[in-house]
Amino acid sequence: MTSARISQRIGSIAESATLAVDAKAKALKAAGRPVIGFGAGEPDFPTPQYIVDAAIEAARQPKYHRYSPAAGLPELREAIAAKTLRDSGYEAAASQVLVTNGGKQAVYNTFATLLDPGDEVLLPTPYWTTYPEAIRLAGGVPVEVFAGPEQGYLVTVDQLEAALTERTKILLFVSPSNPTGAVYSPEQVAEIGRWAASKGLWVVTDEIYEHLTYDGVPFTSIATAAPELGDKVVILNGVAKTYAMTGWRVGWMVGPADVIKAATNLQSHATSNVANVSQMAALAAVSGPLDAVREMKAAFDRRRQTMVKMLSEIDGVNCPTPKGAFYVYPDVRGLLGKEIAGVRPATSAELAALILDKVEVAIVPGEAFGPSGFVRLSYALGDADLAEGVGRIQELLGTAK
Repeated sequence: MTSARISQRIGSIAESATLAVDAKAKALKAAGRPVIGFGAGEPDFPTPQYIVDAAIEAARQPKYHRYSPAAGLPELREAIAAKTLRDSGYEAAASQVLVTNGGKQAVYNTFATLLDPGDEVLLPTPYWTTYPEAIRLAGGVPVEVFAGPEQGYLVTVDQLEAALTERTKILLFVSPSNPTGAVYSPEQVAEIGRWAASKGLWVVTDEIYEHLTYDGVPFTSIATAAPELGDKVVILNGVAKTYAMTGWRVGWMVGPADVIKAATNLQSHATSNVANVSQMAALAAVSGPLDAVREMKAAFDRRRQTMVKMLSEIDGVNCPTPKGAFYVYPDVRGLLGKEIAGVRPATSAELAALILDKVEVAIVPGEAFGPSGFVRLSYALGDADLAEGVGRIQELLGTAK
């Protein structure tokens, strides 16, 4: 009897679609092709200088060359607790904070800590590509609850109620959303939170895009909007998007002390502490001013409007205006089956492949985030590249017949 070389558990995980598209775009660019990539959610700005300076200073100090507590440097945990109170209105002690290697480890740690095999997680869809894989890896079952553009990509309590079963343990709540940029109103957030509390569910909320909302739309933390949740809420966050620090790999989870203790035990065996130099950079970020964030947000807002306008000019494309994050999520179902450059793409994956092949622009198909028929484009890239890339898409898709 021969056993498989790769375990079933790991073999069933799909590669991150967004990172795969980004890697392909970068490889083509390195080969000299004029590829423009809308794949990765990565600000094109450098990390603010005061944060870099803090890291350089930390690197010079021998104490940061050593192991540190698995849960994070005490001063960073304190600062994250203070920042969470400032931005989310949610009060937590430093002992309720676990510093993780990027937001993805916070996501996995949380599901691994809360889920037993067969437990279900309500997953508003379209979803960020990593969520269902992390849920499955932790033994859980993702239950997709789809909200299309006709309802602003926002799920309703009625939809969540219809998906509820006796195995449901967690509601995953994300606002502003990746991939759609949708933002729930304060009233919607409170209603969903109260509903989850009434069902005895945990709520895991990813707040990494909290500072990126537009058109006067507020960010609302479900942990604060629905105090009925009590100690059955876990907040996920990180420095990557707000401070242009994707490569520094610092995220965190904020939650009840018993959950944080258990997740810390897991992390102590998986990775131990986050790199101390990165932690000190994160300390400078979360305890510093938000000036650089405001500058980036102004640029994102400008690019958002340009991208929505240009995509909306294409026949067969319906592009809702996102209210947060830095993505647009156009509905391209009106183009599927039409002839474009001699090809009839039947899915958004085929359409994305055609766009990369014909005009060398990389976008992520909706299959990475839920149903086919949609595509995601990040507008966290330079203005000139954005206009050039969307212009190429316009030219190609304008030939559809």
